[in-house]
Amino acid sequence: MATNLWARFQRLIPNSPTIIVTVMSVNTTDGTSLVTTAGGGTMRVIGTSVPAAGKAFVRDNAIIGKAPDLPYYELEV
Repeated sequence: MATNLWARFQRLIPNSPTIIVTVMSVNTTDGTSLVTTAGGGTMRVIGTSVPAAGKAFVRDNAIIGKAPDLPYYELEV
């Protein structure tokens, strides 16, 4: 049985990235939240499970869970 190792490897990697955002506001009437990325961009995502001022994991424009509130550092090499 021949297997394509590259295809098996690609199945391990998610198609879209998971990013950490800060929730600015939660709109319970339509089930969305307004979030800010580390780069300063804002977007509206689906989900209300994380309260305002909390950190969240976002994938495919949806909140997938609460993220730990750790300090963020960006270094250039």
